[in-house]
Amino acid sequence: MEPQEAEFVDRMGLVMERLGGTRTMGRLYAWLMICDPSQQSLTDLAAQLGVSKTAISTVARQLEGAGMIERVPTSSREHRYQVAGGGWEHVLRVQLGGVGFGLETLDFGLSIVGKGQTDQRARLEESREFFAFIEHDTNEFLLRWQDYREKSGHDEDRSAK
Repeated sequence: MEPQEAEFVDRMGLVMERLGGTRTMGRLYAWLMICDPSQQSLTDLAAQLGVSKTAISTVARQLEGAGMIERVPTSSREHRYQVAGGGWEHVLRVQLGGVGFGLETLDFGLSIVGKGQTDQRARLEESREFFAFIEHDTNEFLLRWQDYREKSGHDEDRSAK
């Protein structure tokens, strides 16, 4: 790995860590974005990132489960991985999927707080309004994202590959 590639990989590790993942998740994902060939085995990933194959296997399963990377069919038993298209969008959808549950929970909270408990109701209503806004705005945001991708031609570029 070239020094600038290593710096990018390490920086993405910090990005992923700040987003709630692990540094190794970010580093693995970053390497898969820039490596050549684009498909890498667990052995290749462990060697390039200086992490044990067991740790890479665990992180790869987590990233695969999150829809960020995908396993590629091979003729051998060795697993190979590559970046999955739409990974960040998928992660956002999963992460914000809990917003609906939050709304239900806040509605329940409002149902158990009496009308005379104005301070408690105000706090619950503010939180509920925020969750409702996030749910609505996330859907709008994702529609704008899809429209942006279509207009910029990136979806066409991806399907041509």
